[in-house]
Amino acid sequence: MSTDASLAPPRQDAYVIALVGFAHSVSHFFHLLLPPLFPWLMPEFGLDFVGIGSTMTVFFLVSGVGQALAGLAVDRFGPVRVLAAGISCFVAAGALLAQASSFAELIVVAALAGLGNSVFHPCDFTILNRNVSQPRLGHAFSVHGLSGNLGWAAAPIFMTTIAAHSGWRVAALAAGLLAVPALLLIIAGRHHLVDESRHSGPKGAPVSTLEILKVRPVWMCFAFFFLLTMAFGTFQNFGAPLMNGLYGMSVAGAAATLSIYLLGGAAGILVGGFLTQSARQDRIIASALGAAALAVLLLASGWVPAGAVVALMAAIGFFTGLAGPSRDLLVRRAAAARFGQAAFGRVYGFVYSGLDSGLALAPLVFGGLMDKGSFGAVLIGIAVLQAAAIGTAMSVERG
Repeated sequence: MSTDASLAPPRQDAYVIALVGFAHSVSHFFHLLLPPLFPWLMPEFGLDFVGIGSTMTVFFLVSGVGQALAGLAVDRFGPVRVLAAGISCFVAAGALLAQASSFAELIVVAALAGLGNSVFHPCDFTILNRNVSQPRLGHAFSVHGLSGNLGWAAAPIFMTTIAAHSGWRVAALAAGLLAVPALLLIIAGRHHLVDESRHSGPKGAPVSTLEILKVRPVWMCFAFFFLLTMAFGTFQNFGAPLMNGLYGMSVAGAAATLSIYLLGGAAGILVGGFLTQSARQDRIIASALGAAALAVLLLASGWVPAGAVVALMAAIGFFTGLAGPSRDLLVRRAAAARFGQAAFGRVYGFVYSGLDSGLALAPLVFGGLMDKGSFGAVLIGIAVLQAAAIGTAMSVERG
């Protein structure tokens, strides 16, 4: 098939989008390989929350560093080979967890899962950019983001249900086996995907990694993802206790608001895929994140009636999700305009390592405020991060 994806028929685009989307849902599922099993793993291995939580620190550290390195591998060896290797790491992580007998082995499991997770953004976006028709890229990125959310949603139910009935080791093995279909589908569908290494830019000149790292918009994209995911990670980690502490909601009610926030985000991602064709990406991002920041500040005030908190959380999630597809297209334009397809893997790998950095630092930055009961200050911090992310997105457009 031609690397000019503008010639791709709709059926081919749909196949590629579905294939990559399914693989991405598996990667998000493995974000939560360990956390749902914490109630079983802690007594099994004699760990406290700090000890078991360190496994996720390892996961995000390996994923963050690995993501930047995976971009190099994608541009050298092709995205399909690297993606298959990443999914294989998930299979191995599930198998190792099923027979783990020490804390050290749990750390190895976390590192394996983090290594597997590290390949997805540089691989997925390289495949989508090379294979999907440009007019449909917004929808492709929308499905990509939505599939990740579905993977997050499925993991706790899948893992805890099996662990409660058959034990945590069976749940771990089942998770590993769940990655096998994704691996087989990628291998079976490899002939429908462009899997070429290109080392030249738009004018045929070689593109070095150092050249990429000298470009200011690439760093602005990294900063954008770092700021945005630190805000998201704070909500993901502390959303329920924030609503409990600020509005006196029950534990179950506060947890429900977090689910509503995530569902709102999924709806926003779907709508955002349509908006990408009708407006500039930086304007969509600025409008969506600006609205989200204002809603967060309103929530921080404590003035919101308890009955309206759920609706406000849904709105925050929706506006944040709305920016998702435009965010991914913004990175594509920053990469393609300067380096062509030669550097998709390295640009996406470096830029999206900001995601892992933000998720890793969020609990460290805001955990102290939570311990002090400064719930309003945490929400104000989230709004500040969202506003700062707008500034970095506008900087990307200015070059």
